Amino acid sequence: MDKASAQALIRFGLGAGPDDQPVEDPRGALKAQLRGPDPGQAAGAFDNLPSGRAGVDALLADRVARQAVLKQGLPLPGHFVPAGIDKPDIAAQMGWAVTTSSGFRERLVWFWTNHFTVSKFQGDTSYLIGPMIREAIRPHVNGNFTDMVLAVERHPAMLMYLMNQQSVGPQSKAGLQRHVGLNENLGRECMELHTVGLAAGYSQADVTNMAKILTGWSTAGTAEGGDANGFKYRPMIHEPGPQTVMGHAYDGGEQAGIDALTFLSRYPSTYKLLAEKLVTHFVADRPPAEAVAKIALVLRDTGGDLMAASAALVDLPAAWVPLTKLKTPLDFVVSAVRAAPPDPAGPPVNYAGITGQLGQPLWGAPLPNGWPDQAAVWAGAEAMIARVNWAYTYAARFDKGSQSTEPSRMAAAALGPFLRPETESALAVAGSRREAVTMLLAAPEFARR
Repeated sequence: MDKASAQALIRFGLGAGPDDQPVEDPRGALKAQLRGPDPGQAAGAFDNLPSGRAGVDALLADRVARQAVLKQGLPLPGHFVPAGIDKPDIAAQMGWAVTTSSGFRERLVWFWTNHFTVSKFQGDTSYLIGPMIREAIRPHVNGNFTDMVLAVERHPAMLMYLMNQQSVGPQSKAGLQRHVGLNENLGRECMELHTVGLAAGYSQADVTNMAKILTGWSTAGTAEGGDANGFKYRPMIHEPGPQTVMGHAYDGGEQAGIDALTFLSRYPSTYKLLAEKLVTHFVADRPPAEAVAKIALVLRDTGGDLMAASAALVDLPAAWVPLTKLKTPLDFVVSAVRAAPPDPAGPPVNYAGITGQLGQPLWGAPLPNGWPDQAAVWAGAEAMIARVNWAYTYAARFDKGSQSTEPSRMAAAALGPFLRPETESALAVAGSRREAVTMLLAAPEFARR
């Protein structure tokens, strides 16, 4: 495989594997992935999975069952919703990641999912993160950023994670009756992390007013008339009256939230923040200023066109320098499985368990700012040893493999011209296929993208 084809698969995608072939125009092939609907959804990879509203229904059923037990004075047995209700979604997501030929498109899904982080460890969201990715992220990866912002901020996963369904306007009907108050989480994070960023210079009053604007944005199941994703606007808890955010006044009601988020999503500092994050993710831990300026300009000139910005990433000269980005644990595991595909008849790969052991639990970032994108966070000695140990465990699957799983072929397909002579020589003298596969996955060049 030529260098450009290999770099397209490794840097922009999720890693190369034995079935990947060189292409005549790698940049054109990457841009082609940006066109059309989400490939996974088009291929039916996520069919028959629960919607956001179904997730809300499950949580409501759990709450009713728990309340009934408490009324009887009995100890709670835990959640009543089916154990592992999110497992099919995880299996579908990871199954698509390790097999898709549209790696660039899928990496963008991961990027935006991390930008709009929701953790399964807070707010009963484990049933809702998969639906959020399918309903609010995937359809907008090649669309307009404003549409993605509105879809995400209205999704039950985000509303429950940041407790907006508990945010009550102090002067709303419910607020005056129950003397409950505002929760500023969503108002703060939608500004600081999702759109304009701290560089916009907004005030605490802006955050409070944004939180007031978003009161009433809540969740509802089927019985309460929630939409297909489980969203419902509740006027009873919405703070009445106009609010001012960053010098712009918004009248009350649901439309005020839509208008305010639209304004924030198109603010100049939003485009700068997005550009810096995109270039950091795809190019370098210290993003070149000229590259950031280029992507920010594309976003500004197109009004937030994410397909145009992603295509511009492919054209950055800085994106085609030698591989320097250190793979996160999730990147590492997915690229390892793509490089050394397991026997379909063998045991399934426990992606959630493995990524947790390696320090990056799936859908479990500890804070709303998501997983960091710098090597220093992931490059500790203990973390690197953990990767090697997992590689050795995983490589046991290949002790008795067919000719198609020969480590030398895996290495050539996975790394192409990035395969170092030292690694190639080590594979040739390995004592077993397991040792050879371990050496490949533990090689310094395999750790980079």
